[in-house]
Amino acid sequence: MERLFRQQLVKRSILPFLLFALILILCGLYSLELKPILSEDIDRFLSKAAFMLLVLVVNYWFQKVFQLFILWYRENVASKRESSWGDEFLPLLRKAGSIVIWIIGILIILSNLGVNISALIATLGISSLAIALAAQDTISNIIAGFLIMIDRPFRIGDEIKLPSGEKVKVLDIGVRRSRFVDLNDGSIIITPNLELSRSKIVNFTYGRE
Repeated sequence: MERLFRQQLVKRSILPFLLFALILILCGLYSLELKPILSEDIDRFLSKAAFMLLVLVVNYWFQKVFQLFILWYRENVASKRESSWGDEFLPLLRKAGSIVIWIIGILIILSNLGVNISALIATLGISSLAIALAAQDTISNIIAGFLIMIDRPFRIGDEIKLPSGEKVKVLDIGVRRSRFVDLNDGSIIITPNLELSRSKIVNFTYGRE
């Protein structure tokens, strides 16, 4: 697995490395041949353009490496866990991580262009706070899901008693909610993880072990 990971890492790094090397070579040729005969304004413009291209290439490489790591983790770690959290959470983490990488790259480029990024960061902070408040229940359920996976008050296949009183068998432990089958009538019960983490859970399977 590690060998395959290294092979994929090299494969995904070839294009960014070649682009990075090409930009550096062009910058070197420009400094030797063209810079002495061009005006200061043109030189400043070309320097900023070269810096922007370098940042974009580095960001592209970071994104590829990050996505490769998420893929490796899903196939080698998350797939062996007794829950579907990898299938639900890792694609979201992959997208969110890629967005963060590109936001950082764009902020670096804007800063190099002379834009005051302090105001932009403050705006992003306020926007993030507003989004967090709007999605408070969703975030709380996701955090509760992680706590359940860590504390393991129940596992897939365990027979437990829900806070609402039903005796059920655990079918799946998801990121936001978990699924159970009622042992009396076979119906499927879907419960938010936050409700499970706040209440007392009776685990009959643990008692038999």
